[in-house]
Amino acid sequence: MGTESIVAIGKRGGWRSRVKGAAGFCNELRREGCLLPARSGSFFAVSAILIPVLFAADLSFSGPAAVAESPKQIQGKLPTLTKAREAHNLTTEEAGRGYPVHLQGVVTYYDPSIGSKRASLFVHDATGGIYAEIAEGSIGDISPGTLIDLRGVTGRGEFAPIVAHPQIKVLGRSGLPANPRRESLTRLASGAEDGQWVEAEGLIHSVVEYGHNVMLQLVMPDGTATVVLVKAPGATYSGLVDAKVRIRASAAPTFNASLQMIGVRLMCPDLSAVTIVEAPPDDPFRLPIIPIDKLLRWDQVNDSFHRVHLRGRVTLQWPGSSLCIRDATGGICVQTAQGARVAIGEDVDVVGFAIAEDNAPVLTDAVYRSATTSGPVVAVPVTAEQALNDKHDSELIQIEGQLIGSDLASSDTTLLIASGRNIFTAILPKNLTGPESSTWKNGSVLRVTGICSIRLDMQRSAIGEGMAVPKSFRVLMRSTEDVAVIQKPSWWTPAHVLALLALALIGTLVVLAWVMALRRRVEQQTNLLRESEERFRHMAQHDALTGLATRLVLDDRMNVALERAKRQRTGLALLMVDIDKFKDINDTFGHQAGDKVLRVTADRILGIVRRSDTVARMGGDEFVALLPDLHDPQAAERIAANLVAALSVPIPFEGRGLPVSVSVGVCTTSAGELDADTLLKNSDIAMYQAKAGGRNRFQVFAPELADTQME
Repeated sequence: MGTESIVAIGKRGGWRSRVKGAAGFCNELRREGCLLPARSGSFFAVSAILIPVLFAADLSFSGPAAVAESPKQIQGKLPTLTKAREAHNLTTEEAGRGYPVHLQGVVTYYDPSIGSKRASLFVHDATGGIYAEIAEGSIGDISPGTLIDLRGVTGRGEFAPIVAHPQIKVLGRSGLPANPRRESLTRLASGAEDGQWVEAEGLIHSVVEYGHNVMLQLVMPDGTATVVLVKAPGATYSGLVDAKVRIRASAAPTFNASLQMIGVRLMCPDLSAVTIVEAPPDDPFRLPIIPIDKLLRWDQVNDSFHRVHLRGRVTLQWPGSSLCIRDATGGICVQTAQGARVAIGEDVDVVGFAIAEDNAPVLTDAVYRSATTSGPVVAVPVTAEQALNDKHDSELIQIEGQLIGSDLASSDTTLLIASGRNIFTAILPKNLTGPESSTWKNGSVLRVTGICSIRLDMQRSAIGEGMAVPKSFRVLMRSTEDVAVIQKPSWWTPAHVLALLALALIGTLVVLAWVMALRRRVEQQTNLLRESEERFRHMAQHDALTGLATRLVLDDRMNVALERAKRQRTGLALLMVDIDKFKDINDTFGHQAGDKVLRVTADRILGIVRRSDTVARMGGDEFVALLPDLHDPQAAERIAANLVAALSVPIPFEGRGLPVSVSVGVCTTSAGELDADTLLKNSDIAMYQAKAGGRNRFQVFAPELADTQME
């Protein structure tokens, strides 16, 4: 870029040049020591000119960057940082002091709007990269590859130090940095490359467009990373699926409410930073058709990294979620966002990525299209013992059993059916449930048709010869027509027996007067028994003081939530809430005050959590909140933070405010990776760590906390 154009660029409120012409401009800057040697092959060769001395006289920025004087010029002030690496490598405490920053670099990522009226900017110079957070629309027209002069002050940032309150001047075009370092996901996830310009290689599994952003799922040799691009008008991204690519991007973290890094994102500037190493096939449906039973076997494992092509007859469809097919060798269920309906029995071609999930092969990010129609699919009659044979996995089966209950807390219609010595679940999505379900009464004998989904015992396979053995199974139904009532429940229920007894007593009273008194007494006793039964049932399921659920109800709902999390690939969390120094409240103000604190605490917890969550009192001053169906692990931490804030408000009692606070332990899991006992144990450990850390706070469980607790 010419020196005249540099001189011509100014801040609003302006600065004016005292230097006329390119020669005079360069000579003056050389006298002030502002020229840097050009580096061959880097973006710094475009312009070797820095600006600090130019602004030292009557040429100045306004705002926070105006305080970025050199320590040699003004004694006692913080030194000006002129390298991105210097600013980024500060400790959090040092960054919070607000060191002046003045550097020249190239924009590697720019998103003009990331929400909350903020814009996102990554800048890279010869030493490294750093993130700058700016107000939306506060800078001019810039794009990746723009060379800028950046002034600001250091800030703590949400994870690592950033440049805050930046003042930006466009110097020209430089192009993106060359020769980024190739990094593995393991290295990126360590946080060591935060903000740096890196390169990653992998296979694109999915492309999802959101508003003005595009999100790619990049499967690397050591895991899966999320790539974020700013959507370009008219650009097409769907063709990247199944392409092997090299992506240049700025590494960025994902973090929780405690500002702890829990993942990594690659902020890719645009498609120019994406290099296709191996292009995907023009038509994936022209790939060779693979028999289902060959998936993930030795002969196919080297090719399973790319999409595979299957053909089979449809045995089940949950539009926009799942599709199950079967060929002559076996069956499989695929995960798909495609909502086009296909007929049961229709032949379809399916293309997707083969992985092992829930101990069985599945296809993810799949697409499908109709092939031919072969006629209806015939269900195989089996017993519960036969269904546990893994040869029936993903097969359309028909099985009989007695309905013993249903899971009312489940988002889907979930029936509990006893067959022989086994109990299995039959699941039907709510949106496919019709009025016929009202005829499914407990005690009925049902004939259920659906896809058999087997769960395997992985612990036994780990200590044995490596082959997993069936542990339990469930039946995935297609519609209410998949449930046939074979036998209605017996009429001789306890309620009917009581009604007959009452009629007999009434007839007897017509003949004998003394029987009337007896009948009244029997009716009174019957009513008392009924009321007692309802009262005992309520007492068994609810805490007498707070009205919250008991441990029995919590255990049942935790098991249901874990099962649903595995099925739907969602997460859940458990929050252990303990009132700080509750004994002191009882000792100081009496047990009536303690009871008031427990009741108010229960009401406040219910007011914070979601309606679908379960809150239980474990005993004493300890409460547990179960948060099922979590798509964002940080939601549990936000709820925990809200609980700590809401429960720190004094509770009025006899004209005074009782001081209260709570300690909260948080344990989250995704796709049901933990069992109920482990969730309770981990949240309890985290709660005690919160108390050890000073109370009136929450703590998220991490494995190292368990070691600390043991010590």
